[in-house]
Formats: sequence, structure tokens, C-alpha cells
Amino acid sequence: MTLNYYQNNAQTFFDGTVNVDMTSLYADFIRHLPQHALVLDAGCGSGRDALAFYQQGYRVEAFDASPELVVLARQHTNLPVKHMTFTELDAVQKYEGIWCCASLLHVPYAELPGVMDKLANALKPDGIWYLSFKYGDGEREQTGRRFSDMNESRLAGLIAALPDIAAEAVWTTQDKRPDRHEIWLNALLKKR
Repeated sequence: MTLNYYQNNAQTFFDGTVNVDMTSLYADFIRHLPQHALVLDAGCGSGRDALAFYQQGYRVEAFDASPELVVLARQHTNLPVKHMTFTELDAVQKYEGIWCCASLLHVPYAELPGVMDKLANALKPDGIWYLSFKYGDGEREQTGRRFSDMNESRLAGLIAALPDIAAEAVWTTQDKRPDRHEIWLNALLKKR
């Protein structure tokens, strides 16, 4: 269902997200990164964030589950964006930073522990991991997409199952898109 939405609406989604100013969210993430760190943009959508990190001197790998968005992200970033899903990630202690901006929110809640375990395994010790979800405490379908909404207690439960991961910061923000008024739960996680 969600994948079909992005296949059928890839250009509209790209156009609506590619120019959103995410600078304030980048700042907290990159202050934890060493120079020339390898960053994974997991569920990269338009490629907006992958390109921003690349332009700041980081080495970047990116993937998305939507073949159409992968094509658009490759064109936008000139980076070799991969077509894959979270469940296909098999890297071990490879990345100094992992960026999951509005991407994990499409994973069914029952599957999030396994997906988050894969991402945690891909992070190097002392690595930093950003993630964001629409704020809430349930699962829903909207406009042909599945959402797993997240609040502080639901996120704390997911983090507690990851033995080497601790929350550095958890906070809420308003949607960065000017025509949206949603609240987002953001988190920076650190690997011990």
C-alpha cells in the first residue's frame, strides 16, 4: 500500500519535500559526526538530506524502497542511491551516522524492533542516529500510506530493546513544510 503510494506519487512527493529547509535538524546530528564520516540516509526519499550531508563533506550512502524515488534521488544528488528496504540492510558497524528522517514511520509497529536492531547493528560504536516520526501513539492509514506514529513512551520501549543504544535527546518540532501543521517526534540516539 505505502509503496504503491510513492510509486504513483513520486514526482509530487519529490516536489513537495526536496526544498524543505532542514538545517536546524542537521545541526544537532552533524555536531556528533567526525570529519568525513560515513553517513547512511535510510529511506532517503527525494535525496534532499543525502545531498546536504554530501555537500558538507561527509561520505554518504543512501537507499529508498520506492524505485521511482530512487531514480529521482539519483538525478537530484548525483549519488548512487540504492533501491532496497530496511529489512535488506545487513551492514555491521559501518556508519558513523544514520539518518532516518520521516522514513521509519512507514514500518509497521510490530516490525520496528527488528528494523531498528538492523540499523543499530549498522552503526559504529559512538555513532549517532537521527530518527523522526509523526507524533502519536498508534498505527493508521492515510491517503494510501501506513503510519506508525510515535510518542516518547513508545519510542523509549523500542530503544530499551536495543542494548547498546541510548537516547541523547528526544524532542518535538512543528512540520518544516509551510503548508503543514503536524507535530513530529525527533530523537538522536547514540551507540555505546
